[in-house]
Amino acid sequence: MTDAATLEKLEAAFATLQGQESKSLLKKYLTKEIFDKLKTKVTSFNSSLLDVIQSGVANPDSGVGIYAPDAESYSVFADLFDPIIEDYHGGFKPTDKHPAKDWGDVSTLGNLDPTGEYVISTRVRCGRSMEGYPFNPCLTEAQYKEMEEKVSSTLSGLSGELAGKFYPLTGMSKETQQQLIDDHFLFKEGDRFLQAANACRFWPTGRGIYHNDNKTFLVWCNEEDHLRLISMQMGGDLGEVYRRLVTAVNDIEKRIPFSHHDRLGFLTFCPTNLGTTVRASVHIKVPKLAANKAKLEEVASKFNLQVRGTRGEHTEAEGGIYDISNKRRMGLTEYEAVKEMSDGITELIKIEQELK
Repeated sequence: MTDAATLEKLEAAFATLQGQESKSLLKKYLTKEIFDKLKTKVTSFNSSLLDVIQSGVANPDSGVGIYAPDAESYSVFADLFDPIIEDYHGGFKPTDKHPAKDWGDVSTLGNLDPTGEYVISTRVRCGRSMEGYPFNPCLTEAQYKEMEEKVSSTLSGLSGELAGKFYPLTGMSKETQQQLIDDHFLFKEGDRFLQAANACRFWPTGRGIYHNDNKTFLVWCNEEDHLRLISMQMGGDLGEVYRRLVTAVNDIEKRIPFSHHDRLGFLTFCPTNLGTTVRASVHIKVPKLAANKAKLEEVASKFNLQVRGTRGEHTEAEGGIYDISNKRRMGLTEYEAVKEMSDGITELIKIEQELK
């Protein structure tokens, strides 16, 4: 049961939300009726509706506006999470069940841009949460340290092309920090959306970065999710990037148990990353399509692609370079999610070549 002080804050937050101009899914789906039904509920980690909605209330420009402070929140506050999940993930209904994990036949994906004219770089990432731990807002300082220890010792067992080094953020030297920033590897202390969701406590305790010697495989520890596994390289060889990620995930999974939900797939802090949690993206230069934004958006929506600016969400495209990725992460397999991106990019390149 929510305590009186939290309830008072919740009522104030709801009033603020109602008075805001906001296109967020939170504003769209948190009706008075749903609010009244959920405002007194808490999870066993003592997370309330306030923990779920506070980031979206503080940032009216959020696209989604809610986070799950712990895995249970998806069930306890299902009346709010379910419609948002359905809206974001292209009709994944409360009665739907996410399919079992399936990386598919990795040999069927190839190079999206063999001539190297359009695709600058390719990246595939997925998120994972460690079983038995809540998400960032509920973690204690001791848990952060324990998790970092588990992650770094697990990753030190990786071999072959995945072999590399773990860099804890605590006590990191200025030289190492600068090198990781120059490589675009280092995540900064939480953006305002994560700050408002209370996901940056005890910073930089328990946070760290692992990368292999070739700098084509990265693991972020306790940035937004417990683990972000990232495979990337310059150029358009999606097949190679995908195979590397699959090898890494399968290897790490043998050593660390991950949180998984029968209906929602792999559990993560943000509901946009549930299910496969896979985001396959390219930085692509399509100047002619950039001049015809409507056409670009039309093709993107046909293949369920998300078009972002060069530096990711909430940024502009620099020099006609876009970050384009699969949008759907639920109700389809890992392989299908990556294939959707692959097909969409192939189509975009074809149209770019045809435009005079």
